Amino acid sequence: MKTHEHIAGFGTADGELLVGGMTVTRLAARVGSTPFFAYDRGLLEARVARLRSVLPAKLELSYAMKANPMPAVVQHLARSVDRLDVASGLELQAALDTPIPAGKVSFAGPGKSPAEIRQAVAAGALVEVESSTELRRVIDAGDELGHRPNVAVRVNPDFAVKGSGMRMGGGPQQFGIDAEQVPRVLREHATAGVNVLGFHVFAGSQNLNAEILADAQQRTVDLVCALADELPTPVRYVNLGGGFGIPYLDRDQPLDLDVVAENLHRLVDGPIAERMPEASPVIELGRYLVGECGIYVTRVIDRKVSRGTTFLVVDGGMHHQLAASGNFGQAIRRNYPLAVGNHAEPGPEERVTIVGCLCTPLDLLGENVDLPHAALDDLIVIFQAGAYGLTASPTAFLGHPAPAEVLV
Repeated sequence: MKTHEHIAGFGTADGELLVGGMTVTRLAARVGSTPFFAYDRGLLEARVARLRSVLPAKLELSYAMKANPMPAVVQHLARSVDRLDVASGLELQAALDTPIPAGKVSFAGPGKSPAEIRQAVAAGALVEVESSTELRRVIDAGDELGHRPNVAVRVNPDFAVKGSGMRMGGGPQQFGIDAEQVPRVLREHATAGVNVLGFHVFAGSQNLNAEILADAQQRTVDLVCALADELPTPVRYVNLGGGFGIPYLDRDQPLDLDVVAENLHRLVDGPIAERMPEASPVIELGRYLVGECGIYVTRVIDRKVSRGTTFLVVDGGMHHQLAASGNFGQAIRRNYPLAVGNHAEPGPEERVTIVGCLCTPLDLLGENVDLPHAALDDLIVIFQAGAYGLTASPTAFLGHPAPAEVLV
C-alpha cells in the first residue's frame, strides 16, 4: 500500500504528515473541523516550474478549471499560467476575476446555454464551439452585442487515444464537431461575423503513457494542419489538449514528462511553426497541475469489528471524495494512497477498511489497507485529492455539512 512516503512533496515532522510546512494536526486545528481539503501552494508552484523547465517556450500553458475551481487555487495559478479554460458560466466569472485577460480565457464543453454563450461573447472570451448550433448562437450573440466574437472549433478527431482514463475523441462523441464535418461547417459560416482563430482537439484524459501521448499529439497536429487549409485566414490558435495523467494506484508509474516534452518541442518548432507560423500553440492541463498537490483529511469517529473485518468509520466520504470511493470512472475499484496523518512514523500496521458516514455500501474510501493503528479522532489522509474532488462529488447527499477548502 502506498503511503505519503511515496507521494512527492509531502514530508513528515515529529511523526506527522506535513502540508504546506504545517503538521496535519495543526492544520486541522486551524481549519476548525473535519473533513477538509488542503492544497499545497508550494507543490502547485513546483509543478508549474517543472513544466516550464521542459516545455517549449512558445507553448502556452492553460489551466482547465474544471479540475479544481476553488477561487484561491485559480487565483494562485493565474499568476503563473498563460490561459484559463472554463466549462460553465460560473467558472467563466471566476476566470474573469483573475489577472488573466478575457481573450486568454477559453470556454469549452458541450451544452453551453445561449445565456452562457452571450456572457462569453460579451466578455471577449474565446468560445470553443462544439456544434453547428453553438456556432450559430455565437454569431447571433455577436450580432446582438455589436461585437465580432473569437471562436475556435473543437474537433472530434477520427482517432482515439488508448490508455486514457476517459476517451473524449474518436467514434461518436458529444464533444466537438466530427473532423469530417468541420470543412462543411466552416464553409457554411465563411462570411459570418466571427473570427475563427483555430482548433481544439482533446482526445482523452488521465494518460500515463508518454509514447501514446506523443503519438496522439502528432496525429492532432497532422489533423489541424489539414483543417488549416479550410480557414480563410491564418490559424492563430492550436489547442493540443492535454490528458497528462498522475499515478493513483500502486501499479501506476508516473508520466515520463521529458519524453512528452521532447515530442512537443519537435511539433512546435517543426510542423506548427512551418505550417501555421501565426498560431499560438496551447497545452491544456487540469489534473496534472493540481491533482498531486491536494489532500483530503477526515477524522475517525468509530472503530468496529464485523466478522473479522476492522472498519474505521470517518466523518467524510464519497459525498466529498467520489473519485476515491471508486465511483468516478473506475472500472475496477482500487484504493487511493492513504495514511494516518498524525501517526506517520514507521511501525506496526493493521489491516482495515475505511468507510464514510453515508447510508450506502458505496461509501468506501479504503478497502483492506495496511495502516498504522488508528484510534478515535485520528486523522485519515487521502492523497491525490487536488483534482476532481469536492466539485465532482454528490455533496448534497444526506445533507451533511460541506467540507472546508484551504490553500496553504
